[in-house]
Formats: sequence, structure tokens, C-alpha cells
Amino acid sequence: MDVPTAQSGSAGHGAHIATSGRDEGRGPAGSDERSNAPGPPEQPPGSAAGMDVPTAQSGSAGHGGRGEGRGAGGPGGDAALLGFARALRAAGVAASAERVHAFLRAVDALRPGLRADVYWAGRVTLCGDRDDLERYERVFAAYFGTDRTPARPARAVPPPRPRLVLREAPAGSRAGPPGEEPQGPPTASTASSAEVLRHRDVAELDPAERAQVRRLLAAFALRGQPRRTARRRPARRGSVDPHRTVRELLRLGGEPALLRRHARAERPRRVVLLVDVSGSMGPYADALLRFAHAAARSRRTEVFTIGTRLTRVTRELSHRDPDLAMAAVAEAVPDWRGGTRLGELLREFLDRWGQRGMARGAVVVLLSDGWERGDPHLLAAQMRRLHRLAHRVVWSNPRKARPGYAPLAAGMAAALPSVDDFVEGHSLAALERLAAVVQGAGTDAAGELPGLSERS
Repeated sequence: MDVPTAQSGSAGHGAHIATSGRDEGRGPAGSDERSNAPGPPEQPPGSAAGMDVPTAQSGSAGHGGRGEGRGAGGPGGDAALLGFARALRAAGVAASAERVHAFLRAVDALRPGLRADVYWAGRVTLCGDRDDLERYERVFAAYFGTDRTPARPARAVPPPRPRLVLREAPAGSRAGPPGEEPQGPPTASTASSAEVLRHRDVAELDPAERAQVRRLLAAFALRGQPRRTARRRPARRGSVDPHRTVRELLRLGGEPALLRRHARAERPRRVVLLVDVSGSMGPYADALLRFAHAAARSRRTEVFTIGTRLTRVTRELSHRDPDLAMAAVAEAVPDWRGGTRLGELLREFLDRWGQRGMARGAVVVLLSDGWERGDPHLLAAQMRRLHRLAHRVVWSNPRKARPGYAPLAAGMAAALPSVDDFVEGHSLAALERLAAVVQGAGTDAAGELPGLSERS
């Protein structure tokens, strides 16, 4: 089997490696290979024999540190890996800009074309605690496909090391034997397709693409913006805790002791989702409800559907399986694909739940196109009322991303003055930005999350 290796020296010359058990071989110049030359590394899981693995070029004139032809090392590969990091952020993994940079450097040092190398590079650099591992597994399987989760390489006794024999090869010859198809998932192309899918309008997807979007939505995690509570917790910095300090002095018998300190604890704000399931929102209702199902995993999230009636579906969305949850919601919601009475239903929500405490200090998110069949003045009055109660009011409109869109609908124009953040909601990337806004992260002028811009 011929395996392409890195090109070195001047352009126009390639190299192939021929393996021949323990036989002695000679290099292209006729010199003997050293008997103690290290053999090739053990083949990682997730790759198969005959799979072409692009490697870096070094020493060629006109090329910098990043080689060309790498599976995920070019600009397109960077975009795919950054999209994977964004999906992890949406799933609740604290993938900071420093961790993402370390992930990209680790992929550069390994083999980007191999699924196992990308998997372990991301797991080591992007996961900060034990809770991140499960989220990482879900997002990796949804983003790169569910072919097989790479396993850690076994520590068994290695097989006999083959001899390495270098042979001159024509320039640009990097493929394997003719007619041989690479096995296993092409990591770069799979990630690139997932990155393109993130920005596609949900209403324009085919059934296969919708299934992949549903897998990515199932890995979402939504938490409200953190707020400081009246309770205090032990901390390294903060004001002196007199009670703990005195107890420590008594325990030591009056000997000098370090001052004990405490700080205000933080907890996420309640998140209330109002999902429009009217006829005009039909192409987006399923994706938005699955987004709400992922958000409902948090105990401080409430979900309502609005159309011609107001229905609380938090209990129905508590099913762990997304399909079972969607079936339960379909049975509980009587006004699926009906009309829209936003003003009346918002007043009902505030009278029954919001005024009593559910909306006080919460982040309220309305996922609707703003089409109102009722009185727009009633909607404007109820939106002002909601704005006085809630900590933040966010409106996500799937139609905002269309070219030439302007909030000219009567309902949308009436509600917009009382909205703190007006964002899109037509694609997976738009829902990721919505989750970041709910968690308190701002967006720049381009609408991208801070810390995850393309590398120059």
C-alpha cells in the first residue's frame, strides 16, 4: 500500500512509503536505512486502510507554516472547525477564544483528515470539566456524522515495525492506488457540509438536512443571563466572612489563621419562551419547538405556544426524547397552524403567569413573525407592560433574514419599541446567536459571536 507523505525540499518531487515487514531496504540514493528507524505511528481509530490522509508540506519555496492540501487546514477547513466550536458553545460548552485557538493549533499539528485526530484534539482542548464531555459527544456526532465515535488508541503490543523505503514519485501524486476508494467519513467535507447547513434557511431544507438540523438542535443548551443573588458562597476573593473566620480561630485554639472570605452567588435568570405556531410560522414551528425542547432541560425555563390560544407546554417538553416531546406537544396544542392573536394572548399570559412572578426579572423570548390579526394597539400596550416586568425582552423573527425585510407588519411595528433585542431565527446559526443573546453575550455588527471570528 502506498501512503503519501509530506513533500520536502524543492517543488516537483513527491515521496511514497512502501512497507515490507522486516525486510532490509535502501533509500533512493542506495544508502542503507538505519535499523533503529522508528516505524509509522499506530493507525488511529476512525480511519481505515487505504484512506488517503493529506499531510503538510514543508520546506517548499513560497509556503509558510500552514501547508496546502490539508484536510481541514485551509481557510475552508478553519470555517468548518469554527462552526463546530460555535455548535459546542450553543450546547453549553465554555469554548472560550483561547480554547478555540488551542483547538485549531492542535488540529494543525495532527492530521486534520482523520476523524479520530479531530475528535481527540477537540476533546482535550475544548472540554473544561466532566459535564462538557457528554455535550461534546453529542455535538461531535451530530456535526461530523454518526458513523462511529473514535475510541482511544489501544495500548497493546505493537505489530512488527515495517521498513520505510522512500521512492521518487511524480509531482502532485498524493492519491493511493487507482480505483481504490477511501473508507471512513471524510472529516473535512462532512464538517464543511455541516457548516453550510448552519446558515441555510430551515424552511428550504430537504428531509435529510432537516434530520441533521434536528440532531444539532438536540445538543443545544440554553441558560438565562446570570444574576447576583442575596446569598453568599465561600470565595478566594471578596469581603471577609466573620462567622467562618471566627470558627477557624476557635478550631485552632486562638492561633493566627487566614481570613475567610465570601462573595455573592450567581444563578441564571428564568427564561420564558413564547413560540408562535400559527399558519404563517408553519415552516419554522418544528425547529423552534425543538430549540425550546433543548432549552427546557433547564429547570428555570418555561415554554408557551401562541396562536389563537395560549398553551403551556413545559411539561410536554420535559420528555428526554425530542420526538416523544414533539408528539406530546402536538396533542396538547389545539390551535396548530391557525390564526394569530398576539395582543390578546400576551395579555392572558401576563394576567395568569407574568404578573404573578414568572416574567419578573426574567428573559422573555418571543419567536414569531409578528403577523397580528387583532388590534395592534393592544399588542403595543401589552408589550410595554411586559417590558416593565421582564429583565430583557428578545424577539426572534425568522423573516428578518430575507433581503429587503422591514418591520412593516402592524403587529411587528407595534411591538418593536418595547423590544430590547431584535434578532433572526431562520437558521441554526441564527438560533445559536439567539442563545448567546439570552445568556447575556452581545453580538457585533456582523452578528457573529465574539471570540469566534475567522482566522486571518
